[in-house]
Amino acid sequence: MENLDLAGLQAKVLEVSRKAGRKILKIYDSEFDIEFKDDASPLTVADTAAHRCLVEVLEHLEPAFPILSEEGRDLPYEQRREWETYWLVDPLDGTKEFIHRNGQFTVNVALIHNHEPILGVVHVPVEDTTYYACVGSGAFKQIGDGPAEPIRVRKPAPSRLVIVGSRSHQTPAFAEYLRKLDGEYELISIGSSLKFCLVAEGKADLYPRLGPTSEWDTAAAHCVVAQAGGHVVDLQGKTLRYNTKSSVLNPYFLVYGDDSRDWLSYLPDVS
Repeated sequence: MENLDLAGLQAKVLEVSRKAGRKILKIYDSEFDIEFKDDASPLTVADTAAHRCLVEVLEHLEPAFPILSEEGRDLPYEQRREWETYWLVDPLDGTKEFIHRNGQFTVNVALIHNHEPILGVVHVPVEDTTYYACVGSGAFKQIGDGPAEPIRVRKPAPSRLVIVGSRSHQTPAFAEYLRKLDGEYELISIGSSLKFCLVAEGKADLYPRLGPTSEWDTAAAHCVVAQAGGHVVDLQGKTLRYNTKSSVLNPYFLVYGDDSRDWLSYLPDVS
């Protein structure tokens, strides 16, 4: 991938992610119907409108890569396993937050190469804020048309930790992890991939995800965290990888900035 123009692709993904965000906001400010998928997760017209907006652009970028989107058709692993490089998309991450109208939802677009995210864009429509990164160029946060500011994780972690957790999907294992932590902490409950972004910009120190997620939920923000100097690891301490199995579900994982502390040592028995 030495000859791939990541910066050029990133600029185009930033543009279309913001466009998708504007389409989402038009629906957000209106009355909309809610449907439910086979797994009982909610679906709105905003999810499908953002999906169409993103795919219309991504499928015409050069070089051409396949697209795996949460709102796209279900592609068998026998087909996906042949992909070396592909787009991994969640057109509206945090549909429950969208329905509750709390603003905590994002547009997520990642480029995966050899099972790792090499480009990631996370756009927050309500705040007109975008987090983005690509390998070798660092991680950035941009508000509206303002200047893009470089972001870094916080090292070392302070004595009073800031921990982020899911607003809609907290689990008993997550509560047990918090009980085992040493010292005081502040817990921020927030939706979507914003949890990753708070770690990436040094506003939070740790995000333990001891509950289910899908690969499109994490890939874009994973890239932002990694390029900001942080880590996204499974419960064996290995970096999260993508498109390695038939299921698109992630293993449980931890997101953190300060790698001088053994965050895995606080894990409860989640077997």
